[in-house]
Amino acid sequence: MSRLGPAQWTLADIAAEAGLTAGALVQRFGSKRRLLIALTEQAADATPEIFAQLRTDHSSPLAALRAYADCLAQMGESPGALAHHLAYLQLDLTDPELHRHVRAQARATRAAFRELLEDAIAAGELASTVDTEALARAVEVTLSGSLLTWAFYQDGPAATWVRADLDALLRSTSGTSSPAREPKPAAGTGRRVARPVATRPRHKPRGGRST
Repeated sequence: MSRLGPAQWTLADIAAEAGLTAGALVQRFGSKRRLLIALTEQAADATPEIFAQLRTDHSSPLAALRAYADCLAQMGESPGALAHHLAYLQLDLTDPELHRHVRAQARATRAAFRELLEDAIAAGELASTVDTEALARAVEVTLSGSLLTWAFYQDGPAATWVRADLDALLRSTSGTSSPAREPKPAAGTGRRVARPVATRPRHKPRGGRST
């Protein structure tokens, strides 16, 4: 998805990369659209697993949330890569079957944000007065909007830009400075989450498109 937009590959290309014959892929999915629908459904279904892994990998709820932001920002590893993700989003918004799975992923992602924020309150990282439902929505809006805004400016790495916007939101909510961060992964080593839900991540390790 970072390398090629949806109009730039065929089922034969995917089959070659997967070590299959084009005929086998056509027999299984029937068309490029059906393949995209299957991958989108798989990405939506994988959302709880992705957040469970983030919780396992990071020492605090807000650290897990920041790790998600870092993964999302990998879609902006270059302007061209982000343009490809946005081309997939165009299909997601206009095809009813694709959009059904996009909406399911968005809802699951926001629910996972809310759970992380509730756990952050329990851990003392956020004030007990925080409205986690409203903040989860604000996190969702901030992350997707931040990545798109980075595309306008292209000022530094997308990950740095997105992290700064998320931290600003959390500071304004808690009224405190940002909690200590875990070290960020070296470029190319972070977990890729998926296309965003505005620019929604499509979880590459678990069914995101490798094109």
